[in-house]
Amino acid sequence: MQAKIEYLGHSCFLLETGETKVLFDPFITGNPKAKDIDIHNIKADLILVTHGHGDHTQDLLAIAKENNALVISNYEITNWVTDKGHSKIFGMNYGGSKTFRDVRVKMVNALHSSSLPDGTYGGNPAGFLVFFGDKTLYYAGDTALHYDMKLIGDHENVDLALLPMGDVFTMNYTDACLAADFVKAKSIVGMHFDTFPPIEIDHDAAKSHFQSNGKSLILPKRREIITI
Repeated sequence: MQAKIEYLGHSCFLLETGETKVLFDPFITGNPKAKDIDIHNIKADLILVTHGHGDHTQDLLAIAKENNALVISNYEITNWVTDKGHSKIFGMNYGGSKTFRDVRVKMVNALHSSSLPDGTYGGNPAGFLVFFGDKTLYYAGDTALHYDMKLIGDHENVDLALLPMGDVFTMNYTDACLAADFVKAKSIVGMHFDTFPPIEIDHDAAKSHFQSNGKSLILPKRREIITI
């Protein structure tokens, strides 16, 4: 089974499995480098939200309501979504998994913080393993390097890892390279980089570091499509 994933900027991706469109951490209208993307043209069946920060949730409610999409996140964020007028939700917690259409979603650990744009407590931050067909995608969310990632590599067959590497608020690219080792990812795509000055990175240095460690790193351009 072949699927595709489109980079919409920052940490926002749209995965299309053939049957299901899965949107990750929708932040577009506030991204100064994504002004060309109209959120009203985005179609999604499922929206996965790793944590509550505005650079991961700014367009969540608008896109969820317009598409009548199922919002999948932790208990606190899904309650917040309900309070904001969208009742199509599914709350999870670490280790839990559930199949939606042709996609199975499992929530895994992330080391970060989480509060929602209005100051509401956002629960524990998370990452997701997404299983579809014979493929496994690891979406790390905003996280520091942590040893739980090694459990993923020991027990799952990760085809593609989406890893933050902008430093300051998440891992940098050297830690992300270690994370790729831990999860034993076949392919690595960077995210959460270059959106704002504090997280701008040296692309050549990042790719060279991965290459020197026997890995190939994709630092996608906005609207770039990656085949899985």
